[in-house]
Order: sequence, then structure tokens, then C-alpha cells
Amino acid sequence: MSIPEGQSSSLFPNYARYPISLVKGQGSWLWDDQGNKYLDFMSGIAVTNLGHAPEKVTAKLKGQLDQLWHVSNLFHIPNQEKAAALLTANSCADAVFFCNSGAEANEAAIKLARRYHQKVKGTDRYEIITFFQSFHGRTLATLTATGQDKVKDGFLPLPAGFKSVPLHDLDALKAAITDHTAAVMLELVLAEGGVLPVEEGFVRGIQELCKEHGLLLIIDEVQTGMGRTGKLFAHEHYGIEPDIFTLAKGIASGFPTGAMLGKAFLRDAFSAGSHGSTFGGTPIATAAVIATIETMLEDRLPQRAEEMGAYLKEQLTEKLAGNPHVKAVRGLGLLVGIECAEPVGDLVLEGQKRGLLFITAGPNVIRLLPNLYVTKEEIDQAVSIIAGVIHDHTAVKKD
Repeated sequence: MSIPEGQSSSLFPNYARYPISLVKGQGSWLWDDQGNKYLDFMSGIAVTNLGHAPEKVTAKLKGQLDQLWHVSNLFHIPNQEKAAALLTANSCADAVFFCNSGAEANEAAIKLARRYHQKVKGTDRYEIITFFQSFHGRTLATLTATGQDKVKDGFLPLPAGFKSVPLHDLDALKAAITDHTAAVMLELVLAEGGVLPVEEGFVRGIQELCKEHGLLLIIDEVQTGMGRTGKLFAHEHYGIEPDIFTLAKGIASGFPTGAMLGKAFLRDAFSAGSHGSTFGGTPIATAAVIATIETMLEDRLPQRAEEMGAYLKEQLTEKLAGNPHVKAVRGLGLLVGIECAEPVGDLVLEGQKRGLLFITAGPNVIRLLPNLYVTKEEIDQAVSIIAGVIHDHTAVKKD
């Protein structure tokens, strides 16, 4: 419910919330508590990749709710084994650790990298190198790994063992590597950092440096994974096999789940008792994971994301051509950004008034994240609204 004017919420005010209370969703559409209908090009920030309330996931969850909700990870959980097998069968990974969020998945990746070097290899390696404008989470370790100072404000002292260097600067990366370096951690599209796809040559250079220095390559696929970019995982676009990669957001269609995946040689680093999660991989959570992955593969949604993403970028480029406020349209699959000459916060609010939900990626970039079932008709409707918002803004500026 909305908080009446003059009253205070019982929640901490750590979210800058829009003045909308959403109460119902179906497919690409959302409704608020006033009966207003919105075309959703946010997907809960790349979470509801199958759209809202997908039938197969709903059915799987309802069936599991009647059987078993939670047991400790001290026992075997059949759903967890099946979900892990689906992930490894469709990726380059050999082992999976389930948790609850992207931050926890990245925290697990950092711990695995450190423990592999220290307990398996017997070295004193612990440093993780990341990149400016990256985003890896809100825990103390993952916000330290994040290459944006704004998320670190007020949380000093930060834990040791992290360095950030400029993106697309191999010389800076080389200079940052020391005898203490354990891994390089990278997003292949810097989503929070402006929807910036990483150049293929730079990724190849990172891979070569990792091999040369015995470093682990960690790919953060929290926002880019699960079909979003036109492949099941974004690293497939680059023809690489990371040692570790992380998933969350779209992995369970909105049920809070994360996963850290790794190569077989890393198994010994996570021996019994070395890491854990009370709610990671519960019967309910992994039921949602299984249904999400099966649906995505059966309906070829990564391929659909590639096709619809190309159509979305094509339509945006055509409808926004010549507008001086628009600097670039970019992205991968259905993770698309429109870079503008000025901050776009007011454009987001205007879009809401016209019945379209989208978000920012940094101050000057509009970020579009429709679900992977999105139709051309829905894309046309969204592009029409976005173009109208931007053109109207430009016209007011001229006046």
C-alpha cells in the first residue's frame, strides 16, 4: 500500500522509491493499486525474464509448496541436484553452489578464488582485480569490489584485497597484477555502469593475462545471465570459458536465488564446512530454478532475446535518429541502453505517466530490460513512448 501523506513508513529509507504501488503482474504488464496499467521494460531489473507469473514456474512452485518447503543443507535435496545438473549440462561449469542473491554469489566467488590459491595451491594470493564502473553487490566485500565510489560512501574501513582499474586498459591491468593477485572479476556488459558491452579484444587480453599469471577468471553474470543478452550466458558471445561465473536475478523468475558455478578443479577448495547458506538451494527455490531453466530452453528464449534485442535497437535507432539529446543506442540482446546528453531521471518519471516502466543506468543512460517473451507489438509501443518522451524533452529544451 502507499503511505498516506504526512505519515512515516516503518521501513528504513534506503530506497528512493517511485510514487507507485504495484500489485499485479501478467506477462509484460503490471497494474498498480489505483488500477493503472504499465508496460514493463524493467523486469524487476532483469529478474522476471519469463515475464510476470509464468505458468510453468507457478505450477512447479505450487506443487512444491504442498510437499516440502525447507530442510537443512546437511541433507541431500533432490531439486538442488537436478537444478545444478541442468546448469552444468548447459554451461562450461562442473559444480554449483546455491545461495540467495547476486551479492552472495559474488561473495562466494571471491571466497572460492582466495581459498583455492591458499588451501589448494598453497600460495599467498588473495587480491581480486575489478574494473571502474562495475557493480558486484552490496556486501562489504562486493561493494569494495565494485568500481564505483558512490556505493562505498560511509562504509569505511573497507576490506583489503581489492583493486579496480580502467576498463579497456590492458596496461593498467598488467600493472595491477602482483604476487598476491588471485583473480580478475569482470561483467561483460557493465549494466549499472551505463550498459557498456566490453570489447572482445579486451576480454581475450584478460584471458591471456590470467593464463600467463595463473589467475582465476571470474565472470559476473548476475544481470547478463539466463538468456538476457541473446545467449544463455553472456560469456558465450566471447568464446571464453570462465573458471567461475555467478548468476542470480533471472535464474528463478523472481524467487530469491543466486548461484556460483565453477570448474571441476576448484571442487577441493570448497571442502565440507568451508562455506554455506541456510536458505541456499531450498526445495522451493530450486523448484523455481528448474522450471525457469526448462522453460527457457524449451522455448529457445536466448535466441528470441537476440532477435527481439536487434529489433528493439533497430527501432530505437530509427525513431531517435537526429535527436541531439541522444548520443548512442547500445547493448546486447534485451539489455539495451540509450545514452543521452543530460541526466534522464525526469524522462523515467514521464515514461511512467505515459504507461511505460524503465530505469536508468547511471545518470545519463536509459536502461531497457523487457522480458524475453516480449513481442514486436510491445516493443513498438514502448519505442513510441520513449521516442515521444525524448523528443518532447528536446523540444522543451530548444524553447
